Amino acid sequence: MVKINTEQGAIRISGEVFTTLAGAAATSCFGVRGMAKQSASDGLVHLLKREAMGKGVRIAFHEDEGSISIQLHIIVNTGVNIPVICSEISSAVRYKVTEATGVPVRQVDVFVDSVMPD
Repeated sequence: MVKINTEQGAIRISGEVFTTLAGAAATSCFGVRGMAKQSASDGLVHLLKREAMGKGVRIAFHEDEGSISIQLHIIVNTGVNIPVICSEISSAVRYKVTEATGVPVRQVDVFVDSVMPD
């Protein structure tokens, strides 16, 4: 949870807000099939449904500077340029999270866990 002090009082933003914003921003990018989660039982990567996309996102809070770092685990479509799409996702997530919450994003790490055909 991030706490922001303003003249009117304190605002607390939960981690779920950040995971939802980051997941939505990532999945709206061209070539992204969806968010991914690795199963602990069988070690396989699973495509998450739209309502569970926050499970493919990890948020780390940096209390000392009031910023966050984001890790995204995604599945991309076959034939996309992975470095380009990762750069696009990183920029989109950084912009949308900062724009919506006012909290600076220190770092966005994008992990491509799988490639799937359209």
